[in-house]
Amino acid sequence: MPDHSAPSLPASIDETIALLGANDYLAGRALGTVIYLALKMQRPLFLEGEAGVGKTEIAKVLSASLGRPLIRLQCYEGLDIASAVYEWNYPAQMLEIRLAEASGLTDRGRIESDIFSERYLIRRPVLQALSPVDGRAPVFLIDELDRTDEAFEAFLLEVLSDFQVTIPELGTIKAPEPPIVIITTNRTREIHDALKRRCLYHWVDYPEAAQELEIIRRKVPGCNAMLSQQIVAYVQKLRTLDLFKNPGVAETIDWATALTELDRLALDPETISDTLGTLLKYQDDIARIQGGEGRRVLDEVKADFQAAG
Repeated sequence: MPDHSAPSLPASIDETIALLGANDYLAGRALGTVIYLALKMQRPLFLEGEAGVGKTEIAKVLSASLGRPLIRLQCYEGLDIASAVYEWNYPAQMLEIRLAEASGLTDRGRIESDIFSERYLIRRPVLQALSPVDGRAPVFLIDELDRTDEAFEAFLLEVLSDFQVTIPELGTIKAPEPPIVIITTNRTREIHDALKRRCLYHWVDYPEAAQELEIIRRKVPGCNAMLSQQIVAYVQKLRTLDLFKNPGVAETIDWATALTELDRLALDPETISDTLGTLLKYQDDIARIQGGEGRRVLDEVKADFQAAG
């Protein structure tokens, strides 16, 4: 039976933005629009952007906001059907065959139909996503699709087109209601147009300063107001330096949390140097900022604050 107590889908773009905001995800109008349309049109949502900008978080927030289970397929090189879709419980099947033989059952067709039944089917994330929970379709997150190979990407075409999977021994399993599909990619390689055509698309960018400041206010409520402003200003300037890996929103939150735990009230060169490992994750970037460039950025931040009064 459907769970009628669970939240219904938002009825407008404004409701979508408000729904996300209620779970501390600040979405702009463009992102709110494409999420609303993906829900309304029952189309997968393809989110592209740098690592750490909040793509994966969208799926998590939709799951929490709509009261639906989150099924996550974490992609990686070499991902295959057995890991992503289904496999048979071979030890249990072998045991069943031996028990059948021991009991004198010789009907090969009957044994085969018994062992290739749903009783012995191990459902992996793709197949789980096609099965409703309490009468409601889940949120299906296909995370970092660009890490897989093109063969697996091609397999997903049937899933994303018809929300079904064909199992040779059982036939076709089709979702009674399409899941809410969120696909993310960090653009380490291009995804084929055939898959993109089945989706709505949005590029998730780094937030502007005011939005990032509000994110810190919500995610790290204990962070001093002045420190929060300095953190955001510093990170925003770092992203203009063409680092090997710019800090994402997740790193900004981590840095604000770390500085709050250290009872800091403002940025200073020593504090920045000591805590850069929470913000930057490559040694070349850290060495660059620990040198004169980091101090220059801090001087610019302080000068901007003085100019603003």
